[in-house]
Amino acid sequence: MSESGDGWYHEKESAWLYLQVAAVEPDAVKRDLFVKLAATAEDQANKWLAAHPGSSPVFQPALRARVVAKLAKWLGPGNVRPVLAAMKLRGLSIYTSPRATVGHAMPVSVAEVGQRHTGIAGGNLRAAVFGANDGLVSNASLLLGVVGAGAASETVLMTGLAGLLAGALSMAAGEYVSVRSQRDMYEYQMELEREELAEYPEAEAEELALIYNARGIEMEQARSLSTALLANPEHALDVLAREELGLNPDNLGSPWGAATFSFIAFASGALVPLLPIFFRVAQSHFISAVAGTTLTALFMIGMVLSLFTGRHALLGGLRMVAIGGGAGLIAYFVGRSLGAVVG
Repeated sequence: MSESGDGWYHEKESAWLYLQVAAVEPDAVKRDLFVKLAATAEDQANKWLAAHPGSSPVFQPALRARVVAKLAKWLGPGNVRPVLAAMKLRGLSIYTSPRATVGHAMPVSVAEVGQRHTGIAGGNLRAAVFGANDGLVSNASLLLGVVGAGAASETVLMTGLAGLLAGALSMAAGEYVSVRSQRDMYEYQMELEREELAEYPEAEAEELALIYNARGIEMEQARSLSTALLANPEHALDVLAREELGLNPDNLGSPWGAATFSFIAFASGALVPLLPIFFRVAQSHFISAVAGTTLTALFMIGMVLSLFTGRHALLGGLRMVAIGGGAGLIAYFVGRSLGAVVG
């Protein structure tokens, strides 16, 4: 298909998807927004045809679009926002931004745009705690399973080091792919926005106005606000990313930084159960040493997590001990049973 045909098809597909999402959206305000955005996309497709006379393409939704529509139907549009954003659907910030009320004013400058998308403070600390907890529980369970099978101390040490390295590398690779994919999607979406903003600034302003209108602001005021926000080319793309796509550029992060952070967090936790080996604890006391070290660390992690959950610190620590201790206990008896069978 030609470049003009690609533009027409893209707008037709967007219009079709908007209507599919609207059909399964239970909230009337959100549903009305997607119906209006569908009309805007349809109008844009007609402008493509008018600019290229003689073209008479036929629209059929692609397999990818049909699959996304099914996911929105089965899981709900709000639960598949990243997938819808990847299909270049607009207005998704309506799922994360509240409607305008007397006590919650709409943004009037770029500095205020996206403030509602800001995550919980201390996100890196929380990620580090969870990463360390994963390493601690998984490696302690691995060690206790091997010990239960009757392995020698050298085998236990090598198994623990292998578990630490494999788990940390797996976490790092997964985090890298996750953040890199998020950045790729953002860069792709922003390139499309850049092209459309340059060619159809009025249409982009109207889409943004529809989003603000759906959040409770009068249409005329919404149009004035969107025009003012998009008037500065330096900030226009940032506004569109936050308000149309629901993406916060400040939260994208670095793929390598995220991978390194995950590796260190997991490895730090996975190292704790190995401490008794490094301190040359006798093999007859190894199980109790690993269990004691692990349960103490789990209790401390549970207390730290209470800072994020708001629960009582003591209860948080005891719950983590129960969960992690239970996992280690199961691993030990499974290893012991397998060791008896194999041996």
